Amino acid sequence: MPDKNRAADFDGEVFLPSDDIIKSANIKEYSENYRRSIEDREGFWAEQAAQLEWYQPWDKVLDDSNKPFYKWFVGGKINIVHNAIDRHLKTWRRNKLAFIWEGEPGDVRTFSYHALNREVSQFANILRSMGVKKGDVVTIYMPQVPELVFAMLACAKIGAAHSVVYGGFSVEALAERIADAKSRVLVTADGGWRRGKVNDLKGIVDEAIRRSPTIESCIVTRRTGHEVYMESGRDFWLHDLKTLPIACSNGNCDTEQMDAEDPLFILYTSGTTGKPKGLVHTHGGYSVYTSTTHRYVFDIKDEDRWWCAADPGWITGHSYIVYGPLINGATIMLYEGAPNYPYPNRWWKMVEKYGITILYTSPTAIRGLMRFGDEWPRRYDTSSLRLLGSVGEPINPEAWRWYYEVVGQKRCPIMDTWWQTETGGFMITPLPVTPLKPGSATLPFFGNEVAVVDDKGHEVKPGEEGKLVIKSPWPGMARTIHRDPKRFVDTYWSQYKKQGWYTAGDSARRDKDGYYWIIGRIDDVLKVSGYRLGTAEIESALVSHPSVSEAAAIGLPHELKGNAIHTFVILKSGFSASPQLSEELRNHVSREVGAIAKPEDVTFVDSLPKTRSGKIMRRVLKAKALGEDVGDTSTLEE
Repeated sequence: MPDKNRAADFDGEVFLPSDDIIKSANIKEYSENYRRSIEDREGFWAEQAAQLEWYQPWDKVLDDSNKPFYKWFVGGKINIVHNAIDRHLKTWRRNKLAFIWEGEPGDVRTFSYHALNREVSQFANILRSMGVKKGDVVTIYMPQVPELVFAMLACAKIGAAHSVVYGGFSVEALAERIADAKSRVLVTADGGWRRGKVNDLKGIVDEAIRRSPTIESCIVTRRTGHEVYMESGRDFWLHDLKTLPIACSNGNCDTEQMDAEDPLFILYTSGTTGKPKGLVHTHGGYSVYTSTTHRYVFDIKDEDRWWCAADPGWITGHSYIVYGPLINGATIMLYEGAPNYPYPNRWWKMVEKYGITILYTSPTAIRGLMRFGDEWPRRYDTSSLRLLGSVGEPINPEAWRWYYEVVGQKRCPIMDTWWQTETGGFMITPLPVTPLKPGSATLPFFGNEVAVVDDKGHEVKPGEEGKLVIKSPWPGMARTIHRDPKRFVDTYWSQYKKQGWYTAGDSARRDKDGYYWIIGRIDDVLKVSGYRLGTAEIESALVSHPSVSEAAAIGLPHELKGNAIHTFVILKSGFSASPQLSEELRNHVSREVGAIAKPEDVTFVDSLPKTRSGKIMRRVLKAKALGEDVGDTSTLEE
């Protein structure tokens, strides 16, 4: 079967799976399986849940009596760590590699499932000795080191929820998340390596703790070895704690039995207001959904070596570095540093060195490596690769083809997945047997009913742009926003309240073949390098500078990042625009929010386009910047 064909059944360029891919696939057909999953959704998810081990079976698959606060596997008792580690210890997987980790300087550590259990149990015992108990929230602020994974799993093992904060976020962002979670214990490291330099995490933590009086204890992993401040009675080196009798306990620690609906973690994501939203995910439904999507979409086999080249601090890392792959008994690659450091061969060298079979990464990373040319990946033996994946933002067709032709050598189908922090796992995605169209996320995953609609809820015609909605509940869905259920309803469920649909906040179109094409965010959230940043966070950071009166932020297309942040600033009286002030403001945002939020450009203006109610019309700024028609401006104040 040819790998590329303008097939009679499809509109546009289509890449068909090879006979070898179809022959070896765990699921060889989509349509009939999808139809069955929709007609008997609860039956389908019960089948998937039965592949896990439960302390006590559920009484009811889905409780929809209090929409949109759905409950899954009601009455069931489970712990995600029992399925991610404990049950593997009773099988041959006990001695299978669970993790291969490579640090940016080149150091390597490996852990079997047996060794992973020892590390997680020790960490869990340490947390318990510090008074962490079921229902508490532990904040984790770490580089990409194994201890980050151990800390997450240790929290889940003893029934505490973890709140992982991306290690690139600033003092203010960390302090804000600690305050919302009301954490008493913080887990961090002295620092991490990035492009040959030390990222001083402990210094950021010290300042965040000064702003967050709830923190009583701070556990610190030694990674870089640079000198850091350690406050007596509050800060503890992990390597010292591991020598204490409480940590040893022969490597044993009982796994807490949890209700299926008990919180597993809180993960904060940007919103259209300045305050991040703490999405709550639970043990039962999340375990079922992440493991099922991972197993089916990437056709996971025991011999696979899986590399999700994300950061565990984001939902991609939670679902597809840690939980989904471990539940499925996979061997997982974890890497600390940048993809092109010290040279653009780093990833391809690691694929060859470790025999990686599946690579799952972002379009930003693909575009970044693509610009160095074809020779870098072609210098290495990447024939071990079987499947490729894309996540975080829509992938442009040019990058898709390079990924497919150069990295995958025209052998490896690309699983282009669309999903969100809120969904917990893949929602629209191909399977390895799905005919592929460059740039399309293709079709809904099993059990999911998806549509593209107008403001009134009517489905738009094929090819027309509309709002992406999810019509049916799914097990991996976030249950609420931490301590703010009203905001959960208002943000995701209010626009199509009558229909009971989830609003994704993305625009999309559906083509004649039923394939979905994600266009981008509708609301004031920017996707930069695959990460979500609220315009309000960036604008608030700018306004906190003494020279700034008002500010607006927009995203404009960027060759590598997908979107780059461009800002417009009105200065206070007495301040003058200058290149020096522009650079000062860019650096100020970087310090306040994080380096990922540093604006590409600061434009000084005398006024901003606003509605009569005072809302900044960012679409007008974007249209002007792109030289496009600004459209209807009848609601403008001026």
